[in-house]
Amino acid sequence: MWKRKELKAKAREVVKKNYWTVIVVCFLLALLTGEFGTSIIGWLQGEDSLDPTYIVRQEQIQENEDIDQEKVEIILEKISEAEEEIGIENLTDSEKKVIEIVKANVNSATKSQKYIFKIIDAITSFNINEAFLGVTLSITALISLLFVIMIGDPLIVAGRKYFLKARAEEDTPITDIAKDIFKKENWFNVALTMFLRNIYNMLWYLTIIGGPIKMYEYRMIPYILAENPKIKRKKAFKLSKEMMKHNKWRAFVLDLSFIGWEIASIFTFGMVNLLYANPYKAATSTELYVVLKNKTIENKCEYYEEIT
Repeated sequence: MWKRKELKAKAREVVKKNYWTVIVVCFLLALLTGEFGTSIIGWLQGEDSLDPTYIVRQEQIQENEDIDQEKVEIILEKISEAEEEIGIENLTDSEKKVIEIVKANVNSATKSQKYIFKIIDAITSFNINEAFLGVTLSITALISLLFVIMIGDPLIVAGRKYFLKARAEEDTPITDIAKDIFKKENWFNVALTMFLRNIYNMLWYLTIIGGPIKMYEYRMIPYILAENPKIKRKKAFKLSKEMMKHNKWRAFVLDLSFIGWEIASIFTFGMVNLLYANPYKAATSTELYVVLKNKTIENKCEYYEEIT
């Protein structure tokens, strides 16, 4: 039976011997995938689509004020030049809001699963007769979706692979982490498996209670893919389910034990997470995977040979 203190003690050793490298890895993951939502980067990207600067709502558009579509299109084509040519101060409040929304969508394209909110926003925009904005949001939703599937999710798996290597090697090179994951023969399988994991999680969250349970049940899938990028999707889901059997609540309590770091991060605008807590949590989660993996192999559970 694993103990939190032991996992965290081992995790601290991993962070200590790879300190600057784990900082960079977690920073890049926060920047490119939206992981570590309360880090300084994740915190800046962390607002959902209901943020007033992210989605235009019907009450934000002044009913009696026309939007000059030509001005907006010029701004979108070449923002910096257009602002100088037209003068941002000459735009109406509604036009400025549209520009802010487009900028927010472009800037948040790397936020993990943000495409879901973008799709909802596009539908909302069409419903309030904002066809131009709806088309723009639809395009950014598609770009965001493709980025998450083909780049973001495989990077998350690459991050897991790095921490698996870091626990055995000191000063693990960052260049090694994506070498296997982004190979032609592995990339598509990793991307598709992670995408299905996200979809299943989202669907289970519609049942309210099932969401958190399945989130923990699928928790080990990125680690399994990190060790075996060629593994069949059915086997990856089955192995993760087996590993987390009778461990979901204990894993939740493990996550909850980092609440002090989260509070400290709030008061330091995410710097505590960025400079220590994110790598610490990632390393601890990796230690949990290793313990559960060894137990799975020891018990010769179904498909255990896929991760030996």
